[in-house]
Amino acid sequence: MSLMQRVKSIVSALLMIGAAVVMLIYPDDGFMILALILSVSLTLYGLRALLYYFSMARHMVGGKRILYQGLIIFDLGIFTLTVVDNPKIYIILYLLGIHAFAGVIDILRAMEARRFEGPWRMDMASGVVNVSIAILAVVCGFFLNNMQDIVYIYASGLFYSAVLKIVNALRKTSIIYIQ
Repeated sequence: MSLMQRVKSIVSALLMIGAAVVMLIYPDDGFMILALILSVSLTLYGLRALLYYFSMARHMVGGKRILYQGLIIFDLGIFTLTVVDNPKIYIILYLLGIHAFAGVIDILRAMEARRFEGPWRMDMASGVVNVSIAILAVVCGFFLNNMQDIVYIYASGLFYSAVLKIVNALRKTSIIYIQ
């Protein structure tokens, strides 16, 4: 990880911690603000990936992956923007679904790293915690029907993800050699 990547990771983790604090202080309005920020950032990231594809990546090996990734993320951003006006439960379930999906990706990445005898424990812990937080929040929402508890659970998961991001940014990078 280069120095600039480390700085970007730490800055995004600090923004995640700030969003978690806003959600804890203002559980009613903070979630809507977070959903708006998420939708704008996903839309801009998707547009950036699409521009990168049309300018350079279409001539590269694996460039179609960048196209598909850009389209999907752009669609998720637009979808999030259209869902913001709906009741909070839809936004919460949508964000928890994204959280659970990221956790599953972390678990799969950890299993692959373990197979290649690389560092895998941090990714596995992150994935398991993300998936368990998403499941706990969904159970809390369906059985207890308490929106503030879901917001607190999601904010704690966001805080945990931010701390892991900072730890990964400050950790010494190891190189895996495949023979």
